[in-house]
Amino acid sequence: MTGAETEDDIPLAERKTVTDFCYLLDKSKQLFNGLRDLPQYGHKQWQSYFGRTFDVYTKLWKFQQQHRQVLDNRYGLKRWQIGEVASKIGQLYYHYYLRTSETSYLNEAFSFYSAIRQRSYYFQVNKEDRPELVVKKLRYYARYIVVCLLLNKMDLVKVLVKELSEEIEDYTQRFNTEDQLEWNLVLQEVAAFIEADPTVVLNDNNSVVVISHRLQEESAPPLEQGMVVGQLVLADALIIGNCNNQVKFSELTIDMFRMLQALEREPVNLATQTSKQGTLEPNEKPAKRENPHKYLLYKPTFSQLFTFLSASFKELPANSVLLIYLSATGVFPTGHSDYEVGGYDFGGVLTNTNRDVVNGETVQKRIQAQKEMHCLHPGDLFPFTRKPLFIIVDSSNSAAYKNFTNLFGQPLVCLLSPTMYPKTVQDQSQRGSLFTLFLYSPLLAFSSVCGLSSIQRGIWERAQEFLRKVFRDIGQMITRSRTIDQAFLQFFGDEFLRLLLIRFVFCSAALRLHKVFREARSFPESYPELPKQDTVESSLLQKHILELAAMLDVQSSFWEDSLEAY
Repeated sequence: MTGAETEDDIPLAERKTVTDFCYLLDKSKQLFNGLRDLPQYGHKQWQSYFGRTFDVYTKLWKFQQQHRQVLDNRYGLKRWQIGEVASKIGQLYYHYYLRTSETSYLNEAFSFYSAIRQRSYYFQVNKEDRPELVVKKLRYYARYIVVCLLLNKMDLVKVLVKELSEEIEDYTQRFNTEDQLEWNLVLQEVAAFIEADPTVVLNDNNSVVVISHRLQEESAPPLEQGMVVGQLVLADALIIGNCNNQVKFSELTIDMFRMLQALEREPVNLATQTSKQGTLEPNEKPAKRENPHKYLLYKPTFSQLFTFLSASFKELPANSVLLIYLSATGVFPTGHSDYEVGGYDFGGVLTNTNRDVVNGETVQKRIQAQKEMHCLHPGDLFPFTRKPLFIIVDSSNSAAYKNFTNLFGQPLVCLLSPTMYPKTVQDQSQRGSLFTLFLYSPLLAFSSVCGLSSIQRGIWERAQEFLRKVFRDIGQMITRSRTIDQAFLQFFGDEFLRLLLIRFVFCSAALRLHKVFREARSFPESYPELPKQDTVESSLLQKHILELAAMLDVQSSFWEDSLEAY
């Protein structure tokens, strides 16, 4: 309303439009804020609430589109307010992705975030003397960058980071705020994150090629006719990151980021869904879940980890597998213990200390403690071996999980990282673990360990094609071995787990032949043990590794005659 105009002068229909809009806006904010109170675990509790929230935002978005002129004139609707609604919808889709692991929802989040930038919804914010509005804009940029990272839109990420940097500079110059260091840290984190890959693939003009490492149709070798393998399906995964000093952005360490992509299929029609702003269809679920459901836990306390683990275990469907990925600092036993407790004598991996608990009384109790409290011991996982369990431990104390006990006879496999790396590799550890890199992108890891900082695209593609043949051979080694533990075969029917097992064997064989890796502690291990002669020390596989090294012109990094290595 303007000037002397009173409410009575406004036509009834327009007044109702403003009232309805205010109702929808308030309702949407109320429902959105309520999302924070929903439990982060469990598959069922949140769905109906999310559905209601989507419905209200769908109505709100369409309503402001249909009545834009009335809302402009009578309500004074500003473009940044439209941007705020679009940003909330983007956040909803992103959280829907986190809860379902369906990458199609990432595309939807991207389409809304992209529209905000293309239509300059937040452009006027910088002209208003309100720092809280500028912070909304900065947070929007940070969220947009996360979605672009997950969709591997690295060129766009670099543009967004440059824009965010300029926005932060403008913000800190105009307002004397206390969060300047915080925002500069965000910039530093994302800059380190996008530079984390140790090797880049280059076009003929030396521009960087963005390579996706999600599961594609040809990634995992198909099962051969007559292969006897289990029918288990990977349904749930806990991805836990608690490494000190590792590159991270938005509660995702680089190891967590790589592992979550290793457990997702390549989204279909990734680039064709950006013209759908305003079409919200959260209830159209894919007929079959394409990806295992994942929980991403950044530096969880023991109780948080145990709560999520219990929820996953409880809701695991029949004939399904729970995967636990631990990328964490090692915790070693201190001295001799009076109490020998199987599964608790070798340390484990670090869980976060809940600082609120450490008061005088707890410290007093800790002095008499026989075992490290803020640690996930192998014994802590024993109860969960009542169902098929696939564990990956990337830690300086992964060896603690060699001492596992399969009490209940269910399929159980642990893939364990090296516990010590040569100094040249150790120096790169801040940019992510070599072991996880092998499980995420074997060729990237192989190139990195051979000291290659870049590869021409043509060579990369030929090497990838060759690796597909190598992986078929490794698959046959595993399924044809007469001495392999049946647990490996039980998991081999699932595409994701099959590929992880094959990449693990390739990693173990490559490091055994590499001249720099000399100590037993520098090789990955597994529980149960793999038959070495049939797999990681197979002469055929060693021949393949030397062929790959010749293809990349790095033969000098490996023992030409495998006998030299022993």
